[in-house]
Amino acid sequence: MNSGGHRYLHGHHDAVLRSHRRRTIETSAAYVIPRLQSDSDVLDAGCGPGSITVGFAAQVPNGSVIGIDSEPSVLDEARSLAEAEGRTNLTFEVGDIYRMGFEAERFDVVHVHNVLQHLDDPVAALGEMRRVCRKQGFVAARESDYGAMFWYPESEALAEWRALYRKVARSAGGEPDAGRHLAAWARSAGFSGVEASASCSCYATAEEKQWWGGLWAERIVQSRFAEQAAGGHLAATEDLERLAEGWQEWVTTPDACFFIPHAEVICTP
Repeated sequence: MNSGGHRYLHGHHDAVLRSHRRRTIETSAAYVIPRLQSDSDVLDAGCGPGSITVGFAAQVPNGSVIGIDSEPSVLDEARSLAEAEGRTNLTFEVGDIYRMGFEAERFDVVHVHNVLQHLDDPVAALGEMRRVCRKQGFVAARESDYGAMFWYPESEALAEWRALYRKVARSAGGEPDAGRHLAAWARSAGFSGVEASASCSCYATAEEKQWWGGLWAERIVQSRFAEQAAGGHLAATEDLERLAEGWQEWVTTPDACFFIPHAEVICTP
């Protein structure tokens, strides 16, 4: 969901999409659900494979939902999911979050999840979302914060991974600690009201740790993140392989757990 030459840091390797597919409206946008009306018109900006978007469609059976993303191939997957779920009030389109092809005040709800952290101008993107949101509607945004992530037990490899991730993300024009900036970005975008909240993801069971740690062990060496780390001379291939091994070692550590804080805002135009 970027304009110009800016590329999504993670790319669309299957290890990335496996993470996106696991997201649902209940796990990733629960703060929005109580505010939805059965006839709301919803825009999901940066929808990826559509796993959250189909949840919106289920919540607004008398309304409509449009999901947009800059990557056409991932929208094919989203359409297949919508068809499998039988959601006929849902469509997907290729779109640019900075210049969305919708008239002003088109939607009751505009939603974005973990997209702003990858943009070089998140305030401009929020301003565009504000433009297409009706005066009585709201914009909902949720962003994680890498600098605030924590885990047990201490791991030099995971600490090095996080430091490297933040360097790579910023070299690509993003802000990996987006969560702490989110409310300020929204106010800078001109919203009249900004209501902030927070939630936390936790990976603590054996299955959850294997899934999460395995994803990162793979993403470090195979996704676009690896290309940008090596291409930007921020890490050598052997460094990435060592960090991947560190993730796998952490997964097998007794009592290991990983926590991700998420900031959330409900913004009124």
